[in-house]
Amino acid sequence: MQNLKRWMYRENRPNWMARLLNTGWKAYHSSGLSRNWVTLEVVGRKSGRVISLPVVLAPFDGERYLVSMLGDEAQWVRNVRAANGAATIRSGRRTQVKLEEIPVEARPPILKAYLQSAPGARPHVPVDKDAPLAEFEAVAASFPAFRIVPIQPD
Repeated sequence: MQNLKRWMYRENRPNWMARLLNTGWKAYHSSGLSRNWVTLEVVGRKSGRVISLPVVLAPFDGERYLVSMLGDEAQWVRNVRAANGAATIRSGRRTQVKLEEIPVEARPPILKAYLQSAPGARPHVPVDKDAPLAEFEAVAASFPAFRIVPIQPD
């Protein structure tokens, strides 16, 4: 199973099969029927079009986070950074959010919570979901995490 998932995201980009599956999951997660799955929408830094993809929320300490299982090179991470964190979360309804990047030293418990919530990410992160925080500290710099901050309408 791990080899299949790595094949689907070779070079940190989804192949044709992953894109097909993501399209189906995106519709399901946007519906609001799934608790920790949502659709992230962010403006593409090159195309200027809204890019949407299914993502898993990592609840931790009363906050919600997004973590990149593919690291810094994931296109959604690059797009979020280019958009200064401006994004939309869809889960039954659209919510405008600001994604605030978490400093490396604060990521380990968030990464652990993420792996607890996202079984599909486990093949991409070289730490067991039940490992002590010290093991997450060793890889934290490789996996960006963002706190989801809803933007209140004016």
